[in-house]
Amino acid sequence: MTLKGQVHNAEWSVTCTTGQTPQGVVCSIGVEQHNVEGGRFMHRFKLARTFDNERDAVLAGLREGITWIRLKAAKTINV
Repeated sequence: MTLKGQVHNAEWSVTCTTGQTPQGVVCSIGVEQHNVEGGRFMHRFKLARTFDNERDAVLAGLREGITWIRLKAAKTINV
């Protein structure tokens, strides 16, 4: 089974999708910021760990994506 999750507001969005592998459940994350320096910023990545179930994977992915957005918005990271 694939589980999807999304959190968003007017300035950013985070989406997560789970997938099954022989090692366990993995989570793909997409982050997007709107109106960043006159454009749009998008970044896609996977969590480095696997999970026992889809629920745990998507919740961890959403947390990681929101943390990523916070760091980027605070200009702690610059990509």
